[in-house]
Amino acid sequence: MRHGYMYGGAFETNHATLRPGATSFRAHDGQEHALAPWPSDVDGLRVIYMEKAGKKFFAVRLLYENYDLVLDCPVAIDPLRHMGGRRFSAAPTIVSDDLASALLDDIIRENPGEQPELALMINRVNQTRRASRRRRGSSAND
Repeated sequence: MRHGYMYGGAFETNHATLRPGATSFRAHDGQEHALAPWPSDVDGLRVIYMEKAGKKFFAVRLLYENYDLVLDCPVAIDPLRHMGGRRFSAAPTIVSDDLASALLDDIIRENPGEQPELALMINRVNQTRRASRRRRGSSAND
């Protein structure tokens, strides 16, 4: 499973008005910009992040299938722990299960009030992952 992180605008300009279903963000010049399309190979968790002053990036929103959760407590993205030492870029950043899991662990710890919704989302991701492994395993035996 491949997960992705995507830029969602400046924190100070956008976070207060962020809602599930948002498809755009406001730039510093006041113009609305559409969120970039997700790469077709991102089939797992989608993380929208925002930039705070000082080039600090925070996960603010999680999406998977019909789940769309805006975090009460944004979580700082650690480039080493959550991105394998890679840098942010204009294009969505694709990450492995291990890196996305590390970010999810931190999100769960920092957002105790959202644990029921997070648990449902993570459970669905895990169901999909297990089903994918079973399909690969059965096709290898065919």
